[in-house]
Amino acid sequence: MSNKRYRKGVAWKFAFYMSTLVAITFLILLILNIINSAFGYVVIENSIQPEKLATNGQSLEEMEREQLISVLEEHLSKGLIRRFNYEQPLAERSETELLRLVYERVVSPEIVKSWSLLESMLEKEEIQAWRDTNAPRGSVEFRAWLNADFITTPQSPVPEFAGIRTALFGSLWMILITLLFAFPIGVAAAIYLEEYAHPNLLTKIIQVNIYNLSGVPSIIYGLLGLAVFVRYLEPLTSGALFGFAEAGTANGRTILSAGLTLGLLILPIIIINSQEAIRGVPQTLRDSSYGLGATKWQTILHHVLPASFDRILTGTILSVSRAVGETAPLIVVGASTFISVDPNNVFSKFTTLPIQIYQWTARPQAEFRNIAAAAIIALLILLLSMNAFAIIARDKIGKKRKG
Repeated sequence: MSNKRYRKGVAWKFAFYMSTLVAITFLILLILNIINSAFGYVVIENSIQPEKLATNGQSLEEMEREQLISVLEEHLSKGLIRRFNYEQPLAERSETELLRLVYERVVSPEIVKSWSLLESMLEKEEIQAWRDTNAPRGSVEFRAWLNADFITTPQSPVPEFAGIRTALFGSLWMILITLLFAFPIGVAAAIYLEEYAHPNLLTKIIQVNIYNLSGVPSIIYGLLGLAVFVRYLEPLTSGALFGFAEAGTANGRTILSAGLTLGLLILPIIIINSQEAIRGVPQTLRDSSYGLGATKWQTILHHVLPASFDRILTGTILSVSRAVGETAPLIVVGASTFISVDPNNVFSKFTTLPIQIYQWTARPQAEFRNIAAAAIIALLILLLSMNAFAIIARDKIGKKRKG
């Protein structure tokens, strides 16, 4: 009997190892595929060579603001110039912004064809031959789609100049609001249910509903956010109640609505994980505190919470990781698929990195898939950085408590 039980244990252990190996393999292949798309050779053709725009021997980089504005006014339509001035007067823009406009709209480089990293490593001669045959006026360049300019540049309809700055700011604003809303309410609810609520029918109903809510599809939370935050609480979420409403956001489709919606999404998860953490604190610790004359709240504040806070943070990390990658509820709440203006407060229009990645992957041009891969890497770096910071903070809190 013991030999049979041992063989079963070995078989299950082997199955667990194999399933872990398969999961890690597919994860590595996914990451390699993303990296493969984020780097590689491209063939670029300019509508106008930058040298032809040089005046008095000055290159575009050496020109001053007035000269760059003259280049734009000379080569662009009056309607387009009016649109740029409406967004922000050209005379008030920096030389860097004007130079970017000149390259984007006048020089107008177009990527004729792009290759993946693996193709670039194995087919370098074929790529050069393709350029000589199909695009003799073009140049072959190795493009790292994920670079400093990609991080600091706002969105653009041209993939060569598109960046994630606006989406990155939107994600950071949204995560901040989500945490400020869900974390204190979730921990407070867990404290009440574990330390104060009596085990009766009402408590059981509340507990069952919390577990059910943790498994509700995210799109349902999007519909809830649309009904409550965007429509019913429109004066609050649009900023009109405080006189901060921006043009186009008076309908409540703002960062605040998105953050509160995602806060509701992760709230059940935070409550459940916090309950498990509080439940894991030994009863002897509470009894010792009561024996020294502490009140119930003093016991919770000075003993139960410090003893469980590292595990509460672990649950919060998992919850935020889910919120960062959500798209469905944000689309329902009203996230913009294209916006070039950075959000500057909680009442601003917004987009996020997952929304931007989704929008780029839906475009037919191959170059949009390249920048989508670069944005995925940036999103992973953001997520891992946030998790690393939270884990370090959790470990320090745990060591301080044990010390």
